[in-house]
Amino acid sequence: MDFYEVLARRRSIRNYRPDPIPPDIFERLGAAVASAPSACNRQPWKVLVVTEPGLLEAIRNACPQRLLTGAPAIAAVLGNAAEAWKRPEGDSIVPVDVAIAMEHLVLAAAAEGLGSCWVCAYDRKKVDAAFGIAAPWSVYALTPLGYPAMPAATLTKKPLAEIFEVIA
Repeated sequence: MDFYEVLARRRSIRNYRPDPIPPDIFERLGAAVASAPSACNRQPWKVLVVTEPGLLEAIRNACPQRLLTGAPAIAAVLGNAAEAWKRPEGDSIVPVDVAIAMEHLVLAAAAEGLGSCWVCAYDRKKVDAAFGIAAPWSVYALTPLGYPAMPAATLTKKPLAEIFEVIA
């Protein structure tokens, strides 16, 4: 699939078929995440893709978002603020680095015909505990992964002139 077609087709999917995802697709998703840039190339992230039923249930209990219910896999993007580059004022850039890695993941998923949906509305301490994650690592974002149960809705976007400007 052409890169711009992937961008145009990627949508937040909230309903999934239970079909398993082949292992070779997970390998390609991992390669896409590994290619993501990060500040000073520190790569302060880790992606965990869960298909094991017991852990899926624990994650769903810690993050009771309905859209996680039917997906055959859930990916968690972890960040390590201690490893990340810091701005001159001392703030860690880990949320930006994690977001870049997550975007590589969801775009690669779209290229593979998979649906995804960023999930950040959860109690990080509860989700970290479900994964058995301890500081300095933390789960910054989740996404279900799976084949969409229905076609994605068409979205209306703002006019390009409202969101993109070239100043010359």
